[in-house]
Amino acid sequence: MAKIKQNNFLDTVNDVFTDAIDEGVLHLYADGETFTGRTIGVNNRKLFHFGTTGYLGLEQDSRLKEAAISAIRKYGTQYPLSKSYISNPLYRQLEEKVSEMYGNPVVITKNSTLGHLGVIPSAVKDEDAIILDHQVHWSVQSAAKVLKTRSVPIDMVRHNDLNMLEDKIKAYSNTRKRIWYMADGIYSMYGDYAPVKELKALSLKYPQLHLYFDDVHGMSWIGKNGTGYVMSEINELSENMLLFGTLSKTFGASGSVLVCSNKKMYNEIKTFGGPLTFSAQLEPASVAAATTSAEIHLTPEIYELQNDLKKRIQYFNELVHQTDLPLIDKNNSPVFFIGTGTPKTGYNFVNRLMKEGFYVNLGLFPAVPVKNTGVRITISRHNQIQEIKALVDAMQYHLPKALEETHTDLNRVYQAFKLESKSKPENLTHENLTMRLENSISNIDKLTWNTSVGKNGIQDWDGMKFLEDTFSDNELKENNWSFWYLLIHDQKNQLVLAALISSSLWKDDMLANTIASKTIEEKRLTDPYYMTSKVLSLGCLFTEGNHLYLDNKHPLKNDALNKLMATLEQLEKDSNSKMVTLRDFNEDDRLHSYFQGQGYFRIQMPNSCSISLRRNDSIEHYISKLSSRSRKHFRKDILAHESSLEISILSELDKAQIIQVKKLYDNVRKNNLGLNTFSYPAKLFENMSKNPNWEFIIIKVAKTSKDIIGVMFCYRNKNHTYVPSLVGLDYDNLLTYHTYRQLLYQTIKRAIHLNFEHIDLGMTAAFEKRKLGAIVEEKHAYIQTSDNYTLELMGLLECK
Repeated sequence: MAKIKQNNFLDTVNDVFTDAIDEGVLHLYADGETFTGRTIGVNNRKLFHFGTTGYLGLEQDSRLKEAAISAIRKYGTQYPLSKSYISNPLYRQLEEKVSEMYGNPVVITKNSTLGHLGVIPSAVKDEDAIILDHQVHWSVQSAAKVLKTRSVPIDMVRHNDLNMLEDKIKAYSNTRKRIWYMADGIYSMYGDYAPVKELKALSLKYPQLHLYFDDVHGMSWIGKNGTGYVMSEINELSENMLLFGTLSKTFGASGSVLVCSNKKMYNEIKTFGGPLTFSAQLEPASVAAATTSAEIHLTPEIYELQNDLKKRIQYFNELVHQTDLPLIDKNNSPVFFIGTGTPKTGYNFVNRLMKEGFYVNLGLFPAVPVKNTGVRITISRHNQIQEIKALVDAMQYHLPKALEETHTDLNRVYQAFKLESKSKPENLTHENLTMRLENSISNIDKLTWNTSVGKNGIQDWDGMKFLEDTFSDNELKENNWSFWYLLIHDQKNQLVLAALISSSLWKDDMLANTIASKTIEEKRLTDPYYMTSKVLSLGCLFTEGNHLYLDNKHPLKNDALNKLMATLEQLEKDSNSKMVTLRDFNEDDRLHSYFQGQGYFRIQMPNSCSISLRRNDSIEHYISKLSSRSRKHFRKDILAHESSLEISILSELDKAQIIQVKKLYDNVRKNNLGLNTFSYPAKLFENMSKNPNWEFIIIKVAKTSKDIIGVMFCYRNKNHTYVPSLVGLDYDNLLTYHTYRQLLYQTIKRAIHLNFEHIDLGMTAAFEKRKLGAIVEEKHAYIQTSDNYTLELMGLLECK
């Protein structure tokens, strides 16, 4: 399989968000002339508000409101000066009060995003390293990536994985002065905690380790003086820690706060911290409101507010634990996540709850993996006991309805989140459909297969038998693949759906750009299986084209698709695969909305190239139909060199030739990290030579050398499709004889000679193939991952 096109992450996110917007659960506008926090107006209806991050309700406190109004009257709506020159008169009191809360000096920032952009490049030096928890907030990751331009290494560990973190610390300890680990105190989606005490102990074990916490969701509702979750765990901020809190969210005002006990570092950050220096300062109203909130935090009243919220959190927990609702993380924070699995179920569930009178947030990609979509519920002091009870009752009633309407079940949700299931799997097969799943093509009727999935490529019946024999019983695990063949028929034995499925070991960076692959390949010199994972895929790494047959006119096609999804989930679990890939779909494919709703996101693959031929055509007539520019290219770069070359078609190779052609293939593989796959075993080329369906277009330099300088490995599909599946090249002669272009031409010439109707030219090199008359089509794949770790790590490695 060729590598996907890059720089499409924003397109992917836009795809997902657009779907959610269309379903009416994202980018909404609140309505109404007032807002109390208890209810929120949506589409002319008042809904009980379970989506706020103002957990203590201070944003509605009359004291904060009056302070903000008074400040506007005295100082205006803004104070239009850089804080580096002169601060609003109200700033001094705010800084004093917040410093008193923490017992340490603070820096007030416009918001946490600008704060991270100001602090991280100032605190982290060129000789340091950064390690990110892969679920740390986007604003921290974005600010850290800026340091790539200063050659500061940025690495990542799986969420809260202390063993992995310790291994990374050891790896950097001899080359880096300080090692910064960056994490959230409370994570915003699931409401789970960072292991703060354990991290502090790790920093004592490794003095190079410095800790950077973003605790904006831990603020106010917990801790002495409401200083947050991290401070509640460590009591005192040591000099190897930086802590971010917020003056927004639960604090009830605006802005954010950096706390730093290291005087030297504090002065460096405060003196010149990028956006902290050049950005506008907080508006007078925000400063005044934050100062009033800080005063409340410094009185016993803050503990009364915390305890009031704690009772509501405990009540919600008690109610949920009496149900079978899939609560993803059991904790005592105000943030809860009820899993729905697929986005489609999530949309349905959220809309049902809104109709019932409750507003909740939908958690979806990229904040969570696509198949880990769910509902984020936040509990605040605005929520009354009877409303909390009514929400849980509504969720318990509507989630099964949402699951049923979207053709899934609770067991699949639990499986998606790797939770212990409380229910038995439901049989989602339509009573009028029968499913057959085989692990060998030998058990499948040849005609049925060849007239459905096997029409093109090398995935006809004989091609799959060849692949099964080749990719089994090999020494290296990456060359041993599992295959499944799924057939779904109706009661009249009419085929509704057929699919080719495989599981094999992939390099994780096969979906990354060459920058990332080069970095990873250096590490694979000592650890060949570094960053590799089992992947379940439609098709396999050796096939391209349509791996899914679907009778789009059949009334039960959606039921067949639902069974395919359930089968993939089970095979993913059984094969211990970490990702599922549905490959090679057209851009306007009618399955797009279905796959996306099932928890897959779309990525763009390299363009696919093919040629349709006329029966009994000639190569001369074919070339004459090319454009004048293409014919000029043909005469200059191909025809002019043909007489200098010895071109032969071989159906078998001797041992020496097999060694040569494998070497030439490996040249191409190593030279193009965009096709960054494992090397195929020698057995593949030996089997090609023995198999009557394979032949080799061989190019040598005429009369001067016995060495092969180019080879095309071609498969003859029984449905009259010619498939140049692999290519091998000697790069020393590539430019002199335009070997690749010559091989493309000879492939077309051979297919015409054999009277084939179609040539599958595969992916990549679309520019060269188009010159010789190929039709180029955009192709997409749909990806579903068990978590976002690999995707986010690739994002780091792809940055220059």
